[in-house]
Amino acid sequence: MKKIALNVIAAVVTVLGLGCVASISPAYADGIKDCVGTVDCDTIKGSEEGIFGKGDLMGILTVIINVVVGVVGFIAVAMIVLGGINFATSQGDTSKVTKARNTILYGVVGLIVAILAFSIVNFVLANVFSE
Repeated sequence: MKKIALNVIAAVVTVLGLGCVASISPAYADGIKDCVGTVDCDTIKGSEEGIFGKGDLMGILTVIINVVVGVVGFIAVAMIVLGGINFATSQGDTSKVTKARNTILYGVVGLIVAILAFSIVNFVLANVFSE
């Protein structure tokens, strides 16, 4: 039980650490740097339309679907990391190695499914419901 708890903690720390590095990346500061030194910072890039795009049904559905697919992708990456940790700590036990390999395999399949779902949904929404 102690090993499982340590594996989960290591996986969470790894994923959160990578998320923190990405969140302080200069790529996220593009919209903010334009309003530095000005009085009106309410019109940061992209904020005119809000989080749900134009506020119509398709914009809301697109955001909801993208968030769900993003969560599935996040879980798939977490499973790959967890499988890698389990593989590294299996100490040569064949049943643990098989379980870790299956976890990595299922994580990769889940990640591929999430990427394909994201692509297909955005393609269909962009082409079928375009104005």
